[in-house]
Amino acid sequence: MKSITVIGSTGSIGTQTLELVTQYPEEFRIVGLAAGGNIELLAKQVQQFRPEIVATCYEDKLSELKTALAELDYSPIILGGEQAVAEVAQYGDAESVVTGIVGCAGLMPTIAAIKAGKNIALANKETLIAGAPVVLPLVEQYGVKLLPADSEHSAIFQCLQGVPDKGLRRIFLTASGGAFRDWPVEQLSQVTVADALKHPNWSMGQKITIDSATLMNKGLEVIEAHFLFGLDYEQIEIVIHPQSIIHSLIELQDTSVLAQLGWADMRLPLLYSLSYPDRLYTNWEPLDLVKVGSLTFKEPDHEKYPCMQLAYAAGREGGLMPAVLNAANEQAVALFLEEKIGFLDIPRLIETVCDRAAKYNTSNPNLEDILEVNQRARQDVLSAAQSLDTVTA
Repeated sequence: MKSITVIGSTGSIGTQTLELVTQYPEEFRIVGLAAGGNIELLAKQVQQFRPEIVATCYEDKLSELKTALAELDYSPIILGGEQAVAEVAQYGDAESVVTGIVGCAGLMPTIAAIKAGKNIALANKETLIAGAPVVLPLVEQYGVKLLPADSEHSAIFQCLQGVPDKGLRRIFLTASGGAFRDWPVEQLSQVTVADALKHPNWSMGQKITIDSATLMNKGLEVIEAHFLFGLDYEQIEIVIHPQSIIHSLIELQDTSVLAQLGWADMRLPLLYSLSYPDRLYTNWEPLDLVKVGSLTFKEPDHEKYPCMQLAYAAGREGGLMPAVLNAANEQAVALFLEEKIGFLDIPRLIETVCDRAAKYNTSNPNLEDILEVNQRARQDVLSAAQSLDTVTA
């Protein structure tokens, strides 16, 4: 039985991970749970999975959590605050830590887990994008596995099994196209938050759904693929695939192309990251290609999706720029979700902040640099947003 800790247990990644634990009680057990402010759901998870340690990242929610768990018939460690999440990540005999927490908030818990010798099921792409200069050396130093748990990078990882060193030539990241794949670019100035949250294929959290609508999620995945698989940016391409059946492809040196296919279901990459190198039997609906009917592909529209090129540019620049891009995007998306800026203001703000950051970029950042620039870029977004015509009170 493999012992697991879940960071971000009340989000979409966390709840689906716990579904897998329920489905495979003989394979997995929960050591720790950490989440945000959904105390009611977190308390139910504690009651069901009986972790040894549990935390909310909000210190002011700690008393509420303790009250919700007062009637337990056992005594887990109960913590609150940002540092508490890192304590959960490094705690006990958990072999794997699922990092399902949203945004750059996942960086410190991931580092804590790596230093404690735990394998990482990486569902939080921002951690690697912002923190790769620090995270990757730690992975090597502590000899842990960094296993992708999102659909695209899991697909690449699965296709690479058995491929010899230096056998990889190119990566193709597939994208659904998000909520506006069938909208003309002229209509995007009228986009509402409700429009952007209507993803055609996937059920995800708000932030990643907006990233899918801007296609920043693919830009971030390009940077993540660069760090995970060691290819130059010119060897990583994005292709629009509306059906979301092919989750990514790899091209080998002899031009052979391998792909991983399946229904749009996040449980599959999560399960593989937890059970690797084994394959567990599931009773899920098998893929039926006749039912799918056809698979189509097209080149992404760079005018409609300017965030892609911003991500490629930040990745090529290197150093702190991926962290700047990531933080600026998080803050801009937050402003959009609060209806304080328009949809098209998201890439405008990101570009402005990345341009400003060029003067303080460094090629070999440390953790302090990354944490500092994460806050600086967010403040720069807030400052730049004040000059936008579309900003609201």
